[in-house]
Amino acid sequence: MKEEQAEPMAAEEKLFAEFAAPTYESWQSEAEKALKGAPFESRLITKTYEEIDLKPIYRQNDLESEGVHLSLPGSEPFVRGIHAGGYLTKSWLVAQECDQPLAAELNQTLKNELSRGLQSLHIRLDTATCLGLDPDIADAGQVGDRGFSLACLQDLTKALDDISLQQWSVMVPAGARSLPVVALFAALARSRGMDPGELSGSIVADPLGALALQGQLTASLPSVYDELAAVTAWAETRTPYLKTIRADGCPYHDAGANAVQELAYALATAVEYVRELQQRGLEFPVISRHMQFSFALGANMFMELAKIRAARLLWSQAARAFGGKGEECAAVIHGRTSRFTKTGYDPYVNMLRTTTEAFAGVVAGLDSLHVGPFDEAVRPGDEFSRRIARNTQIILQQECGLMQPADPAGGSWYVETLTADLARRAWEIFQQVEMKGGMFLALQAGLPQSQSAKTAQNRFANLAKRRDVIVGTNMYANLAEHPLAASEIDCQAIQARRAEQLTAYRQNRATQEQQRLLTSLAASRQRTGAELVEAAIDAAIAGGSVGEIFLALRREETEPLSITPLQPSRLSEPYEALRRNTEKFKAETGGNVRIFSADIGPIPQHKPRADFSRGFFEVGAFEVLSNNGFASVDEAADTAAASGADAVVICSTDATYPEIVPPLARLIKEKMPGVWLVLAGLPPEDLQAVYREAGVDEFIHVRADCYESLSRLQRRKGMHDDSQA
Repeated sequence: MKEEQAEPMAAEEKLFAEFAAPTYESWQSEAEKALKGAPFESRLITKTYEEIDLKPIYRQNDLESEGVHLSLPGSEPFVRGIHAGGYLTKSWLVAQECDQPLAAELNQTLKNELSRGLQSLHIRLDTATCLGLDPDIADAGQVGDRGFSLACLQDLTKALDDISLQQWSVMVPAGARSLPVVALFAALARSRGMDPGELSGSIVADPLGALALQGQLTASLPSVYDELAAVTAWAETRTPYLKTIRADGCPYHDAGANAVQELAYALATAVEYVRELQQRGLEFPVISRHMQFSFALGANMFMELAKIRAARLLWSQAARAFGGKGEECAAVIHGRTSRFTKTGYDPYVNMLRTTTEAFAGVVAGLDSLHVGPFDEAVRPGDEFSRRIARNTQIILQQECGLMQPADPAGGSWYVETLTADLARRAWEIFQQVEMKGGMFLALQAGLPQSQSAKTAQNRFANLAKRRDVIVGTNMYANLAEHPLAASEIDCQAIQARRAEQLTAYRQNRATQEQQRLLTSLAASRQRTGAELVEAAIDAAIAGGSVGEIFLALRREETEPLSITPLQPSRLSEPYEALRRNTEKFKAETGGNVRIFSADIGPIPQHKPRADFSRGFFEVGAFEVLSNNGFASVDEAADTAAASGADAVVICSTDATYPEIVPPLARLIKEKMPGVWLVLAGLPPEDLQAVYREAGVDEFIHVRADCYESLSRLQRRKGMHDDSQA
């Protein structure tokens, strides 16, 4: 007997039509029942540092309320990426920073990295080079401080020996002024018989970013903009595939800014650059072609993903206001995993942090990416940490299937709503900056600095009370870990070596020709465009150093420009300082803050709070004296007194506390005068008064200020307090 074939389902027939379609109201009703009386808003709505209320679920209505109109990848406003085919047609560049201070070391590292997956020559320069100071006159701490010491063509020739500039793009952030560095790269290309037009990538200047970070510029801002305009005009005709301008949000992120603030300040910076370069004769399409953005990638994965998408939306909107069309409105974005979120303790957890941060950037559609080594908070990356960081990207590219589809987050009600919300709020702050007269005047007035600092303070306050968690630092501390060996950079030795090398270089060069060309360059500094850059290239070829080219370009009437700088930090620093205080005291005296855990009752009764207390105090690397519980308050008090502990924490249950805490507290205070007595838990206010009268000094619980509690115990022990943020 043949089986009957099912009738084809009618087009309008729906599966499970007998079930009523769920509504948001019915979902909310069920959610409120699950909360058992707890307020819906306080339990299921999360307020972020961006002042955004994150909902528990998102619907199409949310897109409509934000006015979101979904576009396609490669089309304006480029929210979904600047390439129609996404990574299928153009993958992001693996652009790991290489920061070895000496040319031979940098060359070796670059070759090693290129043979193992690096896709761009991303060279980080030291402070002296970015300031235009030759190593023999710079301060020792500025030479080789986690960056390449570049002074002359010979340095660059050695650093890039046997590395093709036709095959590999470059990425060199040059600080406030890039002209000498651009000149050296162009000089190297010519010395190899190569057309500088084959250079690609980015050698970028970010004057406002450098000013915000350092608090000063060694030249006037108009003269810096003159140079930037000259380099960009030269690049348009000589090296059309080379970016020359960067608007970097990382300094603000590193100072604690939230995603909205980082977006707004980067946008305001880019807009100011456009205006200044237009005043110097450049058209917007030229400026846009040579513009690059850079953002940090923080811990909140969806927020960071939406931030990158919002950056493209914001730049498209600003570009259209300047008359931009099509690709002129597309933002090219470099990303780097956050320095702000990395920890010195339990550093291997940083591998997980950088992975999620990189994942967010990749899904958001970055054009290039640097993943920081897991040990960058402690020391320069070594071979192992650089390999892990590099391979994080390669795994994302080649193993995780992230090359397709284009913009996988596109269409998500949550991501699209969050993107639009971030862009709207960033535009509001951008308008505040505009009302100040632009980014430079806003920096002079201290607006970005104060807003970033306020957000940073909020972050540190939440960290102190452990509303925010840093695994291995303010929660789940690992006291058995072996700290990484810090390898400090001997900048003084590097400076001595570099000064010796530069002296030998100067003795061997054709001094008269070099001096003639530097004089010619100085005479050309009032000019703009290709002539100024060509004069700098000629001077570099003749042996002119970075410092000499800077001096030749300097206008004698220039007064140093200074503002209040940003205060970059890492989120974990206050807790790390606490722990270092304990370790230092222990190393010097052999002592420690000793906490006796007065656990009352059988293990099931006291263990939850005993475990909580242990974790609480071990954040400060304190010694916690544990036990299996006491049957009576007399036994607990006697054992506590015999321990000689600095503090005692009572651990049991809320139900037993009214009976045991008053007598136990009195006994402990009687037997241990001056001891600090802590109760694990947060009793009702009326019982708190009773317990305090009996001798309890402090209550620790999930909302307690852990940082202040640990700091107080250190001060009582006589430890020097280095732990202020």
